[in-house]
Amino acid sequence: MIRIYGIRNCDTIKKTLAWFDQQGADYEFIDYKKTPPTEDLLRSWFPHVGWENLINKRGTTWRNIDDGRKEKLNPERAIQLMIAEPSIIKRPVVEHGGLVSVGYNEQAFRDLLSLEL
Repeated sequence: MIRIYGIRNCDTIKKTLAWFDQQGADYEFIDYKKTPPTEDLLRSWFPHVGWENLINKRGTTWRNIDDGRKEKLNPERAIQLMIAEPSIIKRPVVEHGGLVSVGYNEQAFRDLLSLEL
């Protein structure tokens, strides 16, 4: 089962869900606002995309976080920050067949769908 993680009202998530709908894909959408990511989930993504690539440093949530919380980030501090502020996680995170993709990338989505064949 394809899992798509994000925030329902995010334009990139809307675009992602529409893309998967157009492909007729069976997926589950997990909204960070209703089901915040767990430490185990975040750690499971690290080997695929790296913790640094999960943080959206261009969004307003990141800009509004106190500089002291953003300094000297390491995997442990990043996990705690992403759990406390899930809006800083880049969207979408798409997971399928043991693979993970971050951000809107149709080729990566096609690659994940090919695992269904």
